[in-house]
Amino acid sequence: MTEEDDAVQVALCLGGDGSAFEPLVARYEKVLFNVALRMLGDREDARDVTQTAFVKAWEHLASYDPSHRFFSWLYRIMVNESLNLIARRRRQVPLDAELPSPERADRQAEADELMERLQAALLALPQESREVLVLRHFAEQSYQEIAWTLGIAEKTVKSRLFTARQRLGERFEGGEPR
Repeated sequence: MTEEDDAVQVALCLGGDGSAFEPLVARYEKVLFNVALRMLGDREDARDVTQTAFVKAWEHLASYDPSHRFFSWLYRIMVNESLNLIARRRRQVPLDAELPSPERADRQAEADELMERLQAALLALPQESREVLVLRHFAEQSYQEIAWTLGIAEKTVKSRLFTARQRLGERFEGGEPR
């Protein structure tokens, strides 16, 4: 599927063909889930947020502007749902700063530990830093797409991304961020 296919599927949905939404879900479900997982750090929460994003996209499909990428619009919905969940989570349960490390029995265990450390470092970043990193490196969006998705200037994206990479590196190595 291409971006043009997305526009066709949306038009079919708006014309009354509910099954036309299925290819959109199939195309974007995995990437949205992976981004949500990086933002939230919990598989069940990521599944819930991804599902909610698709439901809200369906409910508000008429508000989609076809002059923009469908993925960017859908992604923004998912980010908002993730931020809402993070805000609710903060009010209810404090985040445990220590993640358990798997045993170093083999290479897979080492890779798992590395991924856990990276995830913990990512989750410890401020929200705006985490967003640009996730959009660029996990959702593979361009600077222009990130700017549109977040509603900020492209220069701001580049600046935030530079700072976010530095902070991530410092946190990943165990140092204190600037």
